[in-house]
Amino acid sequence: MFYHRLSNAEYQHQGKAMCVSVNWTLGDPQLEVINTATGRRRDSGTPSRLCKHALFTRWNRLYRKLGVHVSSSATDCQPMYSEAKMAARPYQTAKQQWFKSLQETGLGTWVKKPPEQEQFLLSV
Repeated sequence: MFYHRLSNAEYQHQGKAMCVSVNWTLGDPQLEVINTATGRRRDSGTPSRLCKHALFTRWNRLYRKLGVHVSSSATDCQPMYSEAKMAARPYQTAKQQWFKSLQETGLGTWVKKPPEQEQFLLSV
């Protein structure tokens, strides 16, 4: 089985973490193996289907199908990822609850990403 091979000692370097991430969901024809240093697929070099841009594209497509308009201060045709994320109230509420839970249970604080990582437009 594939999972056994991932944990097999011959595929791991002593004292080093693996530099890959593997993801798969029901309906995918195969696993997606990602180089964790670059965030790109190891087989093709293209961005992961789970990267922020890909997920934002899917989220925006769903919102358009539901007839919900995502506005942006830049232009109505190109929503900004950070603005759409801030406007998602259920997401923001869940995120705040998660941060609070981490602190209350003594697990520390969530490490925030640099804000530049969320400053991109979605070309529609």
